[in-house]
Amino acid sequence: MFEVSQKINTGSSGVAILLKRAQSGDERAMEDLLLHITPLVRKLCLPIAHRHCADATQEALLAIYRGIRGLREPAAFYGWVRAVTTREAVRTSKRVGQRITEELSDLPHSADPFVPIDVADVMDRLPGYHREVLTLRAYYGLDEQEMAAVLALPVGTVRSRLFRARRNFQNAWRQQPA
Repeated sequence: MFEVSQKINTGSSGVAILLKRAQSGDERAMEDLLLHITPLVRKLCLPIAHRHCADATQEALLAIYRGIRGLREPAAFYGWVRAVTTREAVRTSKRVGQRITEELSDLPHSADPFVPIDVADVMDRLPGYHREVLTLRAYYGLDEQEMAAVLALPVGTVRSRLFRARRNFQNAWRQQPA
C-alpha cells in the first residue's frame, strides 16, 4: 500500500537533516528534499528558460540529484541550488534552440496608443541570448563577471550582449502602434 510521507519540516534544521540523509544515500530523504526545492527551482528557471521552463526545471533537479553528495557545506545548500539551477536553465535554453525567436518587429500593434506593451510580451520577442543576460541582471542581480561565469562567455561578450539587449528592449518598449 502507498505510504503518505509526513509533512517536511522546512525549517533550516529540517532541511539540514534531509540533506544529510540524502547525501548518505537515503532515497526517501532525497525525494522529500527534491519535492521541497522544486517550487524554488521552477521559479528560478522561468525567467531564463521561459517556454522551456519545465525542461529546465527537470534538468536542474537531475543535476542537483547527481551532485548532492559533492556539497560539502550544508549551510550553502540554497546558494548551491540557485547556482546549479541557473546554470542548467541557461544550458537548457541554449540546447533547445531558443536563440532564434520572433523578430521584434512582430510586436502586436494596438489602435490605442495609450495601451502599454507588456514587459513579458517584449521579453518573449527578444532573442534568447538577450533574454538570458537581461534576466540574469534584473532578476538575479548578477554583474558582468558573474554572468560571464554562468554563461561560460568572455566578459566582453556579456557586456556587448547586455548593451544590445537593453537597446532592443527599449526600442521594443517605445515602439508606437502603426
